[in-house]
Amino acid sequence: MENRPKLTWTILFQAFLCGLFGGALSQNLYIESLALTSATFVSAMTNLIPVTTFIFAVCLRMEKLAFGTMAGKAKVFGTLIGLGGAMLLTFYKGVQINIWPTHFDLVHHGGHGPSSSHPGSANTLSGALLAFACCITYALWLIIQAKMSKKFPCPYSSTALMCTMGAMQSVVYAVCLERDWSQWKLDWNIRLLTVAYAGIIVSGLTCTMVTWCVRIKGPLYGSIFNPLMLVLVALAESLFLEAKLYLASILGAVLIVLGLYVVLWGKGKEMKMMKDQLAASRKEVPPSTICSPQGEPVQIIVDSTNNSNNSNSNQNNVEGL
Repeated sequence: MENRPKLTWTILFQAFLCGLFGGALSQNLYIESLALTSATFVSAMTNLIPVTTFIFAVCLRMEKLAFGTMAGKAKVFGTLIGLGGAMLLTFYKGVQINIWPTHFDLVHHGGHGPSSSHPGSANTLSGALLAFACCITYALWLIIQAKMSKKFPCPYSSTALMCTMGAMQSVVYAVCLERDWSQWKLDWNIRLLTVAYAGIIVSGLTCTMVTWCVRIKGPLYGSIFNPLMLVLVALAESLFLEAKLYLASILGAVLIVLGLYVVLWGKGKEMKMMKDQLAASRKEVPPSTICSPQGEPVQIIVDSTNNSNNSNSNQNNVEGL
């Protein structure tokens, strides 16, 4: 790999920030929000990541607002729709909706102790703030990753660096907060299954499949399927965890997904316009050529000179290639 860029201190610092915002900080905020609210709520809130990224990109002048164009209006209105859906999801419940005639309580609440499936208003507000903070940190990771990829265009190496930095930061954070060493022990139970599934499937297989999909179809194609996770999580949580679904939760999630698709449509429209403009700027008239008797191309160079006594005259010099 002769053209491989060198690993500098700047790249290591960017990898440290990527591990912090995209790994340790965002994951801890996500899990804490999940403990205070529900899986459906957090899944709906994470669909605000493209909206949050767009806001930060405009503030940092990495992306133009271009409100006068159709693409710019779509991104702005999609952002407002998504934020409105998040507010509806947070501050209003509505009537309860029962989807399944029966439920399977896998966590065995049994009516004892608080359940994340039945969050109070204070927990819902705190969980919403943590989920939105998770979206902010994830958006910052995307922006830093874009900067890092320009100087270090090695996706697998940069991913390995980010995961290593995030793992070290998470260990330091866990050691500072969790002093009970019995909590670090993993037995053959749901805790071991959760850790193994999160490491092997979520962080390993899923990231590889997403990277492969983005390389073949582009980033917008991969983002289109993100709201599908919200639907599957809502169905599974209501069936297996006895979570209650409310009308406002469904309407808020629909608005968030609608805002996401509007932003993605505007971004796709903008990318298509940029490609068309680039293709138009590269379109040039090919040079006039003739062929010699031997079949070799001959370029005609036209040299225009100005004479004080005569009008402009053109002299053709024929030069064999």
